[in-house]
Amino acid sequence: MCDRAQNCSRLRSNPPHAMATAPSKCFIVTGPPGIGKTTLVMRVLESLKTSHPHLNIRGFYTREVREASERVGFEVVTLDGRRGTLASSTVLSAESFRWPSVGKYKVDVASFESLALPELQVKEGTDLFIIDEVGKMELFSSSFFPAVLKILESNIPILASIPIPKFGRDIPGGIQSLLCDRS
Repeated sequence: MCDRAQNCSRLRSNPPHAMATAPSKCFIVTGPPGIGKTTLVMRVLESLKTSHPHLNIRGFYTREVREASERVGFEVVTLDGRRGTLASSTVLSAESFRWPSVGKYKVDVASFESLALPELQVKEGTDLFIIDEVGKMELFSSSFFPAVLKILESNIPILASIPIPKFGRDIPGGIQSLLCDRS
């Protein structure tokens, strides 16, 4: 594993404004559904791409899938634009009946893992990880949270979003406190 100075050398020599005082930190965006967490994460990403085009940023984000005006699911999108199903209320197959559920949505763990997990591999030269989001659907993957913990242990900066579940319930495993206590 590379040391912290090697991983963050580009950030230190030409630090982005938002991270100038705190390279190798975990920045968490949190709030209830629909508050704009993904919008904020995407704006920060676009700003960094514009102001620091040579940064090596890895990760993924999730976005709603809509048919007409109705939300019918979510997709996972890698930062290089590859897309796959995260969850759907319209997929009806023999296989989907075995998928875990969150509300009316069936979570396609295999699709999520095939796209998101390779993007979360710690590699030399990575300057920043974007993880949008660390939520209940993503946590159905037994490999997802260990991958997030490996990133935290690498000291590569992370910008992540964590939803505040409705009705005050905690995310499984106390994810928010685990992430925040480590940073």
